[in-house]
This record gives sequence, structure tokens and C-alpha cells, in this order.
Amino acid sequence: MYNHILIATDGSELAQKAATRGLALAKALGAKVIAITVTDMFPTGPYSSIPTPSMIERYEEVAAESAANILSSVSEVATKLGVPCATMHVKEQTPAEGILETAREKGCDLIVMASHGRRGVARLLLGSQAQKVATLSPVPVLICR
Repeated sequence: MYNHILIATDGSELAQKAATRGLALAKALGAKVIAITVTDMFPTGPYSSIPTPSMIERYEEVAAESAANILSSVSEVATKLGVPCATMHVKEQTPAEGILETAREKGCDLIVMASHGRRGVARLLLGSQAQKVATLSPVPVLICR
């Protein structure tokens, strides 16, 4: 059914639950997994000052450290379940773009991710990365809540 599953995580408790479900599904299907986390570009706005190279460097260091922690927790669960799991930190993209691009590049046939289930104005203001992925993905998307 599915041979290569992409599991996207932001390190939240809900995303960890989705990752665990995705890994359990991979084990049941005998599928391999790539777990990813995506780091957006250095945040700037119309009223923010121009970032210095040291600010950007520090942001990238913190993002890399955070990504390593997030991905190691998924790897630990995968190891306990005996599921082959590669990890990848996708940098300087929005989460939806990074997830979709990685799924295409790696030939994944299923994407597993969490949705925080925002509704109404909060959804409009904050956006929904899960909705963007589900709408634009050429492969099935399993959204866990």
C-alpha cells in the first residue's frame, strides 16, 4: 500500500502523537520513513531592523539545535518500533513548501502530519500548514488531531 512515508513534525505534543501513529503505520506496512522538520527563514517584517549576520547566524544555530532535538525524539520511537527512519532538517522554507518539496524529492507515497485544528479567524490569521499540504499534495495526506 505505502512504501515510503514522510512524517512532518514541529516538535509539539500533537505532532509527536502524529509521528508515533505514522511510525506504527509504517511498521504495520513494512514501509520506510523519513521524518522532517522545517525551519522558516529568519523572521522579518516591515517595521523590523535589518538583521546583522550574527543575528542570522544565531537564529540558524538555534534552529539547527531545535531540529536535532525534535528529530531525535522521532528517531528514538522509530528505533523502539524497529522502523527504518531517516531524518532531515529542511531550512528556509515555509512548513507546507518544505513538506511538499521533500515528499516529491524523496518519492514519498504518504505524508503524515498533525493539525492543530484552528478554526475561524485564528485559521485565517495564522494559516493552516496542514490544509495547504492536504490541498496541494499529489500523494495522500494523513492528518492526525
